Amino acid sequence: MTGARLWAAIKSPLIEQAMTDYWEPYEHFIPAKNHVQSKAETFTVEGYNSLFRHFLARFRRKTKCYSKSERMLRYSVRLLMAKWNGELEYILN
Repeated sequence: MTGARLWAAIKSPLIEQAMTDYWEPYEHFIPAKNHVQSKAETFTVEGYNSLFRHFLARFRRKTKCYSKSERMLRYSVRLLMAKWNGELEYILN
């Protein structure tokens, strides 16, 4: 199961809570003591996911654009966030 592998890879004593929506499979691999299910806790990250998919083709589903390099993916996200936060002029000068 992909979710269980992901949880095992990021598992850390520093993670006190994991916020998810109400998708039932999360309950199978995130321990109940760490798991909070709430739309109120996930809407911000969903908004950023939508922003990335809108402006960066490499994050859209069913596209021919994809990242061949993790480095270039990181640069793309950093540039988008700098532009979005009005910091791009500062970075370029």
